[in-house]
Amino acid sequence: MTTYEANFDGLVGNTHNYAGLAIGDMASMHHAFMPSNPRAAALQGLNKMKLLVDLGLQQAIIPPQPRPAVSFLKSIGITGNSVEDILKKAYQTHPRLFAACYSASGMWAANAATISPSFDAVDKRVHITPANLSANLHRMLEAEFTTLVLRRILADPELFEVHEPLSSSYTFSDEGAANHSRFCTDYDKKGVELFVYGKSLFDADLPAPQRFPARQTLEASQSIARLHKLDPSRVIFAQQNPAVIDQGVFHNDVIAVGNQRVLLYHEQAYLDTENVITKLQHAMDHQLIAIKVTENELSIKDAVASYLFNSQLVSLPNKDMVIIAPQECAILPSAHHVLERILAEDNPIKSIYFIDCHQSMQNGGGPACLRLRMVLNEKQRHHMHQGIFLTETLYHQLVAWIEKHYRDHLTWQDLFSPDLFFESQRALSELEGILDMPGLYAEFLG
Repeated sequence: MTTYEANFDGLVGNTHNYAGLAIGDMASMHHAFMPSNPRAAALQGLNKMKLLVDLGLQQAIIPPQPRPAVSFLKSIGITGNSVEDILKKAYQTHPRLFAACYSASGMWAANAATISPSFDAVDKRVHITPANLSANLHRMLEAEFTTLVLRRILADPELFEVHEPLSSSYTFSDEGAANHSRFCTDYDKKGVELFVYGKSLFDADLPAPQRFPARQTLEASQSIARLHKLDPSRVIFAQQNPAVIDQGVFHNDVIAVGNQRVLLYHEQAYLDTENVITKLQHAMDHQLIAIKVTENELSIKDAVASYLFNSQLVSLPNKDMVIIAPQECAILPSAHHVLERILAEDNPIKSIYFIDCHQSMQNGGGPACLRLRMVLNEKQRHHMHQGIFLTETLYHQLVAWIEKHYRDHLTWQDLFSPDLFFESQRALSELEGILDMPGLYAEFLG
């Protein structure tokens, strides 16, 4: 039975904006309150998906979150006689809460959930745990809808188990697949799963970042490994280097990327990087191909600026690997030199595609941030909701939908306009039909 890795990308929402809500994310903080271009952001993301389809890969879409989250404002006592009243009151009295309810950060699907394939689980089902994203309010708002969407897409309980998000607490802070990697010789072979955390609430002796918060806890990662019924001998927990978190490396996927037998990583990625590599090599029966990038080649500052490690590393049908890198990697000399060196060496990576995802990059998300990965066999693939898989027809439908409903210029002041709320209602109602998911937004649009 054929097995492959499918990419599930978040479709960028029409409220894509720069509010600087993500503390520790240098790009988000730097571009706070600058005008955004939601239309360009959505088309850039969609074009990246189309590239992967053209390369012969399985590509699906995760619908955008319903925004603005007026129901959230009501739940914390911000009420009024109309949507306009509620938004006006939030804007005037609680601007950060107002910004959170308009966030389109659900576009970064790498944070949507952690997924373990059936080949790794004792019960031979695909296990999915939606992330609670409790470290940031604007992201924590995503968990309810993400869980609903994933249960609509993966509805067969014999093949899939979509768990509830972990308890939304500081102890179990979970940021999803951005801190999780799976290594294997082939996708249909039992893998080794690497969980990366930034802090532990129960072990005060572990070092912690001092400038920016660590978003993933050891306790959350351990809980997910248990829920997913993984073999403990094939699970590795590694602490992210707190010094790099303080330099803007807020997730592991900003400093390392893995696929099958390959791990591309910065030498400062983990608290004890060499020990982590040794553990992975042992668990992989010494078949891991570890490609190290040194600080002399690429500084942490340049890694964050270029998002080289937030490139997608994917396997083509012919087994060659390619890197899908942000175009910033072609512009920054140090990042470009590293990629050229990788291509020249003896490893499975044979080519690089540079893409434009600048709108996402300005808010702190490269190509890998925009996608969630899921290893599937043919039976699992065909027992999922089919309307989300990108085809030539769906691509053109979505391009037309974006051009119809999305603005090409959005400022902080524009968020206050009730017109944007009604634009979102119309757009998402139409999207339900395009993706064949009737009623998806019913309880959210009101």
